[in-house]
Amino acid sequence: MAKKKKYYTVWKGHHIGVFESWDDCKAQIKDFNGAQYKSFNTFEAAKTALKGNYKDYIGKSKKFKSELSEAQLKKIGQPNYNSIAVDAAVSGNPGKMEYRGVDTKTKREIFKQGPFEEGTNNIGEFLAIVHGLALLKKKNSNCIIYTDSKTAMSWVKKKTCNTKLEKRDKNKTLFELVDRAVEWLKNNTYKTTIAKWETKAWGEIPADFGRK
Repeated sequence: MAKKKKYYTVWKGHHIGVFESWDDCKAQIKDFNGAQYKSFNTFEAAKTALKGNYKDYIGKSKKFKSELSEAQLKKIGQPNYNSIAVDAAVSGNPGKMEYRGVDTKTKREIFKQGPFEEGTNNIGEFLAIVHGLALLKKKNSNCIIYTDSKTAMSWVKKKTCNTKLEKRDKNKTLFELVDRAVEWLKNNTYKTTIAKWETKAWGEIPADFGRK
């Protein structure tokens, strides 16, 4: 089956507008600090979005319909809405990376960091979880944290960031943040539950940046 064509709205980039391919979109956001962009299924939707505000569209997508059976959905159940959902986005691999945490039910953004130079999605997911843990502990909150990254969950459990990305001057600031996160895990205890977001049952995690 042929891949469905998408159109890309760029609100902030080297040039703004609607672009008909990911390569054209990527050329506008590469090396642009604070780029704002998102994909749409039709040219009309992308053109309408361009006239609006980026924040009104980020993380929004078409209604999700699970392909799992009723029995499977019943077994998984519904998300716990007393929670924070976290996610990361990266342009390139490695590339500009940012992460955020949102209220799972309302999608209200609770925290956001980045973009950082030369990061990876796994690093962003790891940092997002630790950021959430520190915030919830400070607030003495009983919320849980949802992530769709098994890798990041494993790193947090092991209290390490097992990335293969090499430290360089370009990503020095990012690795300083990673070191702080690892140090926090080693020096703090927490009761917060870190749970896997069930994408196949519930759709994209609410913190998803919804760009591609």
